[in-house]
Amino acid sequence: MKPTMPPHHAPAARTRPIAMNHLRAFDAVARHLNFRLAAEELALTQSAVSRQIQALEHEVGTALFLRHTRSVELTRAGNMLHRATSTSLDHIDATVRQIRQSTGRQSVSITTWASFASMWLIPRLEMFQREHPDIDIRIDATDATVDMHNTDVDLSLRYAAQRPAMLDAERLFGEQLTVVASPWLLKNHAINTLDDLLQCTLIEAGDAYRTRHMEWLSWQRWLNTYNTSPATQPPVRKSPRGPSRAKPLSPASPARWLYFNYAHQIVQAALTGQGLALARLPLVAENLANGSLVEVLPQMRLTSPMACWLLIAPRSHTRPEVRAFGDWLRQQAAETRQAIGDVPDPDTLDTLD
Repeated sequence: MKPTMPPHHAPAARTRPIAMNHLRAFDAVARHLNFRLAAEELALTQSAVSRQIQALEHEVGTALFLRHTRSVELTRAGNMLHRATSTSLDHIDATVRQIRQSTGRQSVSITTWASFASMWLIPRLEMFQREHPDIDIRIDATDATVDMHNTDVDLSLRYAAQRPAMLDAERLFGEQLTVVASPWLLKNHAINTLDDLLQCTLIEAGDAYRTRHMEWLSWQRWLNTYNTSPATQPPVRKSPRGPSRAKPLSPASPARWLYFNYAHQIVQAALTGQGLALARLPLVAENLANGSLVEVLPQMRLTSPMACWLLIAPRSHTRPEVRAFGDWLRQQAAETRQAIGDVPDPDTLDTLD
């Protein structure tokens, strides 16, 4: 009896890196599932693309395509590789475009949290761009802490109660909370007392009781400070992300509650007359100055332990464009401190002008 021949196996995979031109050819064929169309995209002959795919399969150690008479399809291994190459090649191409566009140009990359970018930084940027038209600005708005040692971020603007334990953090300004409303709302609802306030909609942060620092931004904290009647304290909302750290209190009875996730959403709702907001004074100072918002009970501001901090990446300290942007930020921060009457807390070891 003739012995059965073992099934054909591709040669064992090599350990050297895959050639980039092989991956380009593979990505094109995987997207089109057609060698001819891939060859047209790459400006190569169909046989050249076929040879590159064969070489790649030899390097990987297994077949990446099932070849039919009029079509091809990805194998399981081919699907795995395509998921990796499509993302990686897109990222490489985007990075190369960015490098090409920025060659010979100065640029500054900033990371900060979304509400601060929307309400404080972006409205002021036009002034910096007028003074420095040759400097490009890139803003990454995220609540996540960015590792400035291992990224291309030059400056970070962060919100914290204490000096961040990284780099050489510099305090820009502190924070007070105050009740604000649109002039339109106040035409129909005069507010002179706490009882008047509770006749209106109160706009609250949806996660105000999730963490200790967020609890400082809550109506509960403000009412605890200025009102001794537990019947007028707002309810504690349970966060889907975990148990509340605030002590449950008797429910308040305003006209209604309106909840949002972000500070800029809260202020936007107040600007359109949807209720009263407990706003962060540094973020609404311009609105109060131009009259689009009114400070309802200015004698009842509440100082929070939170502050805005500036951090500069060590490798970026000496670059002229980063120094220019840092100096401009300090100037803008000084104006904000003056507008809100910010008095530094000695416990924060502030470095103010």
